[in-house]
Amino acid sequence: MHLLIVEDNPLVASGIRTGLLLHGMQADIAPTAASAQAHMDARAYDACVLDLGLPDGDGMALLRRWRAAGLALPVLILTARGTLQDKIAGFEQGTDDYLTKPFDLPELALRLQALVRRASGRASDRVPLGPDCEIDLAAAAVYLRGEPVELPRREWALLAALVQAGGRVLSTAQLHDSLYGLEGDVGSNTVNVHVHHLRRKLGAEVIDTVRGQGFRLGAHCGPTAP
Repeated sequence: MHLLIVEDNPLVASGIRTGLLLHGMQADIAPTAASAQAHMDARAYDACVLDLGLPDGDGMALLRRWRAAGLALPVLILTARGTLQDKIAGFEQGTDDYLTKPFDLPELALRLQALVRRASGRASDRVPLGPDCEIDLAAAAVYLRGEPVELPRREWALLAALVQAGGRVLSTAQLHDSLYGLEGDVGSNTVNVHVHHLRRKLGAEVIDTVRGQGFRLGAHCGPTAP
């Protein structure tokens, strides 16, 4: 899952990103409304965590512009504004969820997982990857013939991104963003290496290569898998 955190407090933003990373979520940070818009224009995200008090504008106005432009990605407002009127205004402007500060990181992670799950049309966080394999997105766990399979963080993030895509093809660049965000000095072949390792551990049918386009979840994987 690749997230955008719009938060001007660097300590809060860094803490959120670190905490979400432990739940298998990669995140970029935008400290202003302008930088948030630049991020949105440059890449695709699975969800956004949006603060309202930004140095160059109000997050609510930013959300209103996004919805007016047809941007449909799930947005969770995370703010110190906790009155009923504030929450009503947030939902009226198009937020999908609203959480007030102070907050618990595990709750934030669960809410984001639920938002992305609903956006992808899945009824459960447990998704079969064929007859012998299953992934639990909420628990960040993979099982092969009933036994847990230990995956490094990058391999988990890649597999989760393909599951959340619901059968859509993700390009190498999109998967790279999901795994590394804006980190530099990452080898151009890293996505292919992670795909190779996942196929070796879980079976070649788990990930399909779409020549010239990228990768997608295997044809026999997902909610309708046997």
